[in-house]
Amino acid sequence: MLQRFAFATVWGMLLVGGSVLSQEGAPVAPTPGPEHARLKKHEGTWDAVITEQDGKKTKGEMVYKMECAGLWLASDFKGEHMGKPFFGKGLDSYDAAKKKYTGVWVDSWLTSPLAYEGTYDDKQKTLTCHGECGGPDGKPMKMKMVTTMVDDDHETFQMFMIGPDGKEMKAATIEYARRKK
Repeated sequence: MLQRFAFATVWGMLLVGGSVLSQEGAPVAPTPGPEHARLKKHEGTWDAVITEQDGKKTKGEMVYKMECAGLWLASDFKGEHMGKPFFGKGLDSYDAAKKKYTGVWVDSWLTSPLAYEGTYDDKQKTLTCHGECGGPDGKPMKMKMVTTMVDDDHETFQMFMIGPDGKEMKAATIEYARRKK
């Protein structure tokens, strides 16, 4: 129900506001750019090795697929976290107006979404994003996520919690390897 309302609201804003209209007045859909092509390179199934704060290692699986006319990379994660089953889903894209990558993540340990945005460093092959979600105490918690593309088939993901004092504490590291067919 809420999704239909959101769709109708956004569609109505586009039609009435005229922010994305062609010369003839018809809405113009955005098209994927080079940043979306970078996201598309992730498509497939990846095996994950998670190293938690205490050094314990667990395994998982991430499946990536481009959706919504090639504008969004959908992710589906299954694994284990702190000895319990862990499930997560994400959506990532590139916002050309902001010139930033954007995304949202939900999982079986969060009751509010983690919304984030960031930039890609071509030299370092690193995407660094900052975001915020509800912490375990119910208060907003700032997060930093760093994804480094080692090569086309390997990447490293690091997640940091940022305290009120601005200090970063590593929450987890995930080493991904693309599963070969």
